[in-house]
Amino acid sequence: HLSIRRQRQMCIRDSFSAIPGNLKWVNVSDVRITPTLKKVLLVLAVGVGVVVTLYVDVPTVATIRQWSIDAGDWFPLLYFLAYVALTQFPIPRTVFTLASGILFGPMLGFLLAITATTVSALLSLCIVRFLGRDWFRTHLTNRRLLSLDHRLEQRGWLTVLSLRMIAGVPFSFLNYACGLSSIRIVPYIIATALGSAPNTLAVVLLGDALLVGFDVRFAVATGILLVLGLLGLLADAKFPVVTGSSKR
Repeated sequence: HLSIRRQRQMCIRDSFSAIPGNLKWVNVSDVRITPTLKKVLLVLAVGVGVVVTLYVDVPTVATIRQWSIDAGDWFPLLYFLAYVALTQFPIPRTVFTLASGILFGPMLGFLLAITATTVSALLSLCIVRFLGRDWFRTHLTNRRLLSLDHRLEQRGWLTVLSLRMIAGVPFSFLNYACGLSSIRIVPYIIATALGSAPNTLAVVLLGDALLVGFDVRFAVATGILLVLGLLGLLADAKFPVVTGSSKR
């Protein structure tokens, strides 16, 4: 038995020594993703997004309730992951937010929904920025687009904060647009969390709206947030962005 073990060790050693030195160890930092590969990944991502949007049905509240029964104690985690994954695509997140209030109650439901919303927005921004930002920069030659990109870089948090308050603004498309822009990540995350919180809380608290019908309080809350969001956009447009030259 000892001789057999030694023979195996010698075979492994000889096999390893036959590998070229530059292939024995791979430094992760040396791995580079070429622009061509990024374009291929971007096309694949867009293709997957189109397929999911066209052929995958948005789960109903009843479906999500059945998931909770089947998953048992693991459901909060699975719900969180499903929320983040599915909202990467241009589908409404309202159903998940409504289900949060129905299945988890106002406190836990709000915490789950707002956390999943923020993580989803951050993930979308990172994916779009990694795959499409370089390509977009090469086509960013229009003066108005350059000015808008500079505004988002300097004070994008106010734009995001205001748009998140307006219920009609698509969640996913705003994520994509921010990913292509120069907005800074930390202000983007904070503005997303704060701007999404009022709408998310309103939908969670009125989570039974799909079951009991129209609720006037939901309409009032949506209207107030719409006004606040428009006021924020107006303020952002009214006050100029301070440039490096004007600071001097």
